[in-house]
Amino acid sequence: MGRLVPAVTRALDILELFLDGDGTLSAPEITRKLQLPRTTVHELVTTLAARNYLVPVPEQPGRYRLGVRPYQLGSRYAEQLDLAAEGRQVARAVAETCDETVHVALLEGADVIYIAKVDSTHAVRMVSAAGRRLPAHCTSVGKMLLASLSEDALDARLPENRPLAAMTDNSITSPQELRRELAEIRRRGVAVEQRESNPDVSCVAAPVRDSAGTVVAALSISVPMIRWSDERRAELEKLAVKGAEDLSGRLGHRRRA
Repeated sequence: MGRLVPAVTRALDILELFLDGDGTLSAPEITRKLQLPRTTVHELVTTLAARNYLVPVPEQPGRYRLGVRPYQLGSRYAEQLDLAAEGRQVARAVAETCDETVHVALLEGADVIYIAKVDSTHAVRMVSAAGRRLPAHCTSVGKMLLASLSEDALDARLPENRPLAAMTDNSITSPQELRRELAEIRRRGVAVEQRESNPDVSCVAAPVRDSAGTVVAALSISVPMIRWSDERRAELEKLAVKGAEDLSGRLGHRRRA
């Protein structure tokens, strides 16, 4: 690995300061936060402003905000993102931690489509495949994604006057019961499915967000019932949330304090 260039490192440190607070800073504030010489900060800020990485804040002399250049770079990065590829990398890391099957899925109509899957190493594991479709209301990823919809969008996919198809005896078939569960999922931020799509498997799921904060996918961990318990469920919920947050970060999402 080559040597890091101090001036470039300091310039990037300055840019990253603008990710917090109200998004504006003065040169003295940058000097204090980074413990750099005032002359160095002045030269770096002047250079960044000349290249449109920073711009003066109108009617606030001496203060700066991010310019158009970081936005252009971020937009180009977003264009190159491959959700399936990013999802596989995160799913692999989650699976290595818990040694259970991990999926990433999207919502299409009233179904979910699995776009990434990493298997457990256990002999007993969930049999599934990337590309498979399942009714959203029967899966933890699907319920997580349905919970992110507005009422109008949910009604368009699953009208309240139409019974829901069942995959197992535990599947939710009542639209009213589903909506009660979706409200609880919104409150908790995680979804659980217990033997609703497969009589031998339970799952937990968490939402994946893009740079705008929109839920675009969900990450789930699937567990055969022989390894399922309340304690295991609590552990996997935390891990699913962490994995979904990691994937969201790769898509440009930043959690707000």
